[in-house]
Amino acid sequence: MRVIVDFCIIPLGTGDGLSLSPYIAECQRILEASKLDHTLHAYGTNIEGEWEAVMAAVKRCHMRVHEMGAQRISSTLKVGTRIDRVQTMQDKISSVEKLLSE
Repeated sequence: MRVIVDFCIIPLGTGDGLSLSPYIAECQRILEASKLDHTLHAYGTNIEGEWEAVMAAVKRCHMRVHEMGAQRISSTLKVGTRIDRVQTMQDKISSVEKLLSE
């Protein structure tokens, strides 16, 4: 089953101040290596693909951030699926952009 998720990972207990950028960058590297379509935004990342592949990538992000020293991680994951047709992230954006241009 195809899925589009909005994933936000927040490392806790890192002891290195307020910047989460190194952890987010590492997750972006994981997503790039996974070959999943993804788009970074200001408060997370949209990811699309097959359910198992997306969830495996999310798990790898958690594992890597723990390896980087985060004692705890809090994540939010919004998940969208549909079975009536295939819809990509770009399809969803294009639908709104079309309405805005009318």
